[in-house]
Amino acid sequence: MNTLRIGLISVSDRASNGIYQDQGIPALESWLQSALASSWEVETRLVPDEQSLIEQAICELVDERFCHLVLTTGGTGPARRDVTPDATLAVADREMPGFGEQMRQISLNFVPTAILSRQVGVIRKQSLIINLPGQPKSIKETLEGVKDEAGNTRVHGIFASVPYCIQLLDGPYVETHSAVVAAFRPKSARRETNL
Repeated sequence: MNTLRIGLISVSDRASNGIYQDQGIPALESWLQSALASSWEVETRLVPDEQSLIEQAICELVDERFCHLVLTTGGTGPARRDVTPDATLAVADREMPGFGEQMRQISLNFVPTAILSRQVGVIRKQSLIINLPGQPKSIKETLEGVKDEAGNTRVHGIFASVPYCIQLLDGPYVETHSAVVAAFRPKSARRETNL
Protein backbone atom coordinates (compact mmCIF):
# COMPACT_ATOMS: atom_id res chain seq x y z
CA MET A 1 0.00 0.00 0.00
CA ASN A 2 1.32 3.38 -1.06
CA THR A 3 1.57 5.67 2.00
CA LEU A 4 0.44 9.27 1.61
CA ARG A 5 3.39 11.63 2.05
CA ILE A 6 2.51 15.13 3.22
CA GLY A 7 4.81 18.13 3.41
CA LEU A 8 3.95 20.94 5.81
CA ILE A 9 5.58 24.35 5.51
CA SER A 10 4.99 27.10 8.06
CA VAL A 11 6.01 30.51 6.74
CA SER A 12 6.79 33.02 9.49
CA ASP A 13 9.67 35.41 10.13
CA ARG A 14 9.04 35.47 13.89
CA ALA A 15 8.50 31.73 14.39
CA SER A 16 11.50 30.80 12.23
CA ASN A 17 13.64 33.19 14.33
CA GLY A 18 12.39 31.66 17.58
CA ILE A 19 10.53 34.81 18.70
CA TYR A 20 7.39 32.76 19.24
CA GLN A 21 6.31 29.14 18.95
CA ASP A 22 5.04 28.09 15.53
CA GLN A 23 1.32 27.28 15.63
CA GLY A 24 0.76 26.39 11.98
CA ILE A 25 2.46 22.99 11.78
CA PRO A 26 1.02 21.67 15.08
CA ALA A 27 -2.47 22.80 13.98
CA LEU A 28 -2.09 21.07 10.61
CA GLU A 29 -0.73 17.85 12.12
CA SER A 30 -3.54 17.74 14.67
CA TRP A 31 -6.20 18.30 12.00
CA LEU A 32 -4.71 15.67 9.67
CA GLN A 33 -4.64 13.12 12.52
CA SER A 34 -8.36 13.69 13.10
CA ALA A 35 -9.30 13.74 9.40
CA LEU A 36 -7.26 11.03 7.67
CA ALA A 37 -8.33 7.39 7.83
CA SER A 38 -5.49 6.29 5.53
CA SER A 39 -1.90 5.91 6.70
CA TRP A 40 0.32 8.93 6.16
CA GLU A 41 3.73 10.33 6.99
CA VAL A 42 4.84 13.92 7.30
CA GLU A 43 7.83 16.14 6.55
CA THR A 44 7.86 19.63 8.09
CA ARG A 45 9.69 22.86 7.32
CA LEU A 46 9.67 26.21 9.18
CA VAL A 47 10.87 29.05 6.96
CA PRO A 48 10.95 32.86 7.10
CA ASP A 49 8.92 35.06 4.72
CA GLU A 50 11.58 34.92 1.99
CA GLN A 51 10.40 33.91 -1.47
CA SER A 52 13.57 32.02 -2.39
CA LEU A 53 13.48 29.98 0.83
CA ILE A 54 9.78 29.14 0.42
CA GLU A 55 10.42 28.05 -3.18
CA GLN A 56 13.36 25.93 -2.01
CA ALA A 57 11.25 24.24 0.69
CA ILE A 58 8.42 23.43 -1.75
CA CYS A 59 10.83 22.06 -4.37
CA GLU A 60 12.65 19.94 -1.81
CA LEU A 61 9.42 18.41 -0.48
CA VAL A 62 8.14 17.66 -3.99
CA ASP A 63 11.32 16.82 -5.93
CA GLU A 64 13.42 15.08 -3.24
CA ARG A 65 10.96 13.91 -0.55
CA PHE A 66 8.25 12.97 -3.10
CA CYS A 67 5.36 14.40 -1.09
CA HIS A 68 1.97 13.86 -2.72
CA LEU A 69 0.54 16.88 -0.90
CA VAL A 70 2.24 20.03 0.37
CA LEU A 71 0.34 22.41 2.64
CA THR A 72 1.75 25.82 3.48
CA THR A 73 0.48 28.07 6.25
CA GLY A 74 1.03 31.80 6.55
CA GLY A 75 2.20 34.62 4.30
CA THR A 76 -0.86 34.83 2.04
CA GLY A 77 -2.05 38.40 2.62
CA PRO A 78 -1.33 41.67 0.80
CA ALA A 79 1.54 42.85 3.02
CA ARG A 80 4.96 43.27 1.43
CA ARG A 81 6.41 40.29 3.36
CA ASP A 82 3.50 37.99 2.37
CA VAL A 83 5.13 36.12 -0.51
CA THR A 84 3.94 32.51 -0.07
CA PRO A 85 1.57 32.59 -3.09
CA ASP A 86 4.28 34.22 -5.23
CA ALA A 87 6.76 31.48 -4.28
CA THR A 88 4.14 28.78 -4.89
CA LEU A 89 3.22 30.09 -8.35
CA ALA A 90 6.91 30.49 -9.26
CA VAL A 91 7.56 26.74 -8.85
CA ALA A 92 4.20 25.52 -10.19
CA ASP A 93 3.61 23.58 -13.39
CA ARG A 94 -0.14 24.26 -13.36
CA GLU A 95 -2.51 26.38 -11.28
CA MET A 96 -5.68 24.94 -9.70
CA PRO A 97 -7.72 28.15 -9.27
CA GLY A 98 -10.70 26.41 -7.65
CA PHE A 99 -8.77 25.96 -4.40
CA GLY A 100 -8.13 29.69 -3.93
CA GLU A 101 -11.70 30.54 -4.91
CA GLN A 102 -13.16 28.04 -2.43
CA MET A 103 -10.83 29.05 0.42
CA ARG A 104 -11.92 32.68 0.08
CA GLN A 105 -15.57 31.59 -0.18
CA ILE A 106 -15.28 29.64 3.08
CA SER A 107 -13.47 32.43 4.91
CA LEU A 108 -16.04 35.03 3.79
CA ASN A 109 -18.52 33.22 6.04
CA PHE A 110 -16.39 34.34 8.99
CA VAL A 111 -14.59 37.57 8.04
CA PRO A 112 -15.11 40.20 5.31
CA THR A 113 -11.33 40.56 4.94
CA ALA A 114 -11.17 37.09 3.33
CA ILE A 115 -11.06 38.88 -0.02
CA LEU A 116 -7.56 40.10 0.92
CA SER A 117 -6.21 36.54 0.85
CA ARG A 118 -4.05 35.56 -2.12
CA GLN A 119 -4.02 31.80 -1.36
CA VAL A 120 -3.48 29.52 -4.34
CA GLY A 121 -3.53 25.82 -5.17
CA VAL A 122 -1.08 24.46 -7.76
CA ILE A 123 0.42 21.29 -9.15
CA ARG A 124 4.16 20.69 -9.41
CA LYS A 125 5.03 17.40 -11.10
CA GLN A 126 2.64 14.89 -9.42
CA SER A 127 2.13 16.92 -6.22
CA LEU A 128 -0.72 19.13 -5.07
CA ILE A 129 0.40 22.28 -3.22
CA ILE A 130 -2.10 24.43 -1.31
CA ASN A 131 -1.57 27.70 0.59
CA LEU A 132 -3.57 27.77 3.83
CA PRO A 133 -4.15 30.67 6.24
CA GLY A 134 -1.83 31.23 9.19
CA GLN A 135 -4.29 31.03 12.09
CA PRO A 136 -5.13 27.55 13.48
CA LYS A 137 -8.88 28.37 13.62
CA SER A 138 -8.83 29.52 9.98
CA ILE A 139 -6.84 26.44 8.91
CA LYS A 140 -9.52 24.16 10.35
CA GLU A 141 -12.37 26.18 8.80
CA THR A 142 -10.71 26.19 5.38
CA LEU A 143 -10.07 22.44 5.40
CA GLU A 144 -13.44 21.39 6.88
CA GLY A 145 -15.78 24.02 5.50
CA VAL A 146 -18.82 25.64 7.09
CA LYS A 147 -21.28 23.55 9.07
CA ASP A 148 -24.66 24.47 10.55
CA GLU A 149 -25.73 23.93 14.17
CA ALA A 150 -26.71 20.33 13.39
CA GLY A 151 -23.28 19.59 11.93
CA ASN A 152 -24.47 19.49 8.31
CA THR A 153 -22.09 20.90 5.71
CA ARG A 154 -23.21 24.28 4.31
CA VAL A 155 -20.02 25.11 2.39
CA HIS A 156 -17.60 22.30 1.51
CA GLY A 157 -14.08 22.54 2.87
CA ILE A 158 -11.27 22.24 0.36
CA PHE A 159 -10.05 18.92 1.75
CA ALA A 160 -13.20 17.20 0.42
CA SER A 161 -11.58 17.43 -3.04
CA VAL A 162 -7.97 16.68 -2.06
CA PRO A 163 -8.10 12.83 -2.00
CA TYR A 164 -9.57 12.63 -5.50
CA CYS A 165 -7.05 15.17 -6.82
CA ILE A 166 -4.19 13.09 -5.38
CA GLN A 167 -5.73 10.00 -7.01
CA LEU A 168 -5.88 11.79 -10.39
CA LEU A 169 -2.18 12.63 -9.98
CA ASP A 170 -1.41 8.88 -9.60
CA GLY A 171 -0.94 9.17 -5.85
CA PRO A 172 -2.31 6.79 -3.19
CA TYR A 173 -6.02 6.22 -2.55
CA VAL A 174 -6.72 8.47 0.43
CA GLU A 175 -9.68 8.07 2.77
CA THR A 176 -10.98 10.46 5.40
CA HIS A 177 -13.15 10.26 8.50
CA SER A 178 -16.44 11.60 7.14
CA ALA A 179 -17.42 13.12 10.51
CA VAL A 180 -14.51 15.57 10.03
CA VAL A 181 -14.55 15.96 6.25
CA ALA A 182 -16.07 13.59 3.70
CA ALA A 183 -13.84 12.92 0.71
CA PHE A 184 -15.79 13.27 -2.50
CA ARG A 185 -15.10 11.28 -5.66
CA PRO A 186 -17.27 10.21 -8.56
CA LYS A 187 -18.68 6.67 -8.21
CA SER A 188 -16.35 5.40 -10.93
CA ALA A 189 -13.30 6.43 -8.85
CA ARG A 190 -14.38 4.82 -5.57
CA ARG A 191 -12.82 1.66 -4.21
CA GLU A 192 -14.08 -0.85 -1.70
CA THR A 193 -11.79 -0.76 1.32
CA ASN A 194 -11.55 -2.39 4.69
CA LEU A 195 -11.57 0.85 6.70
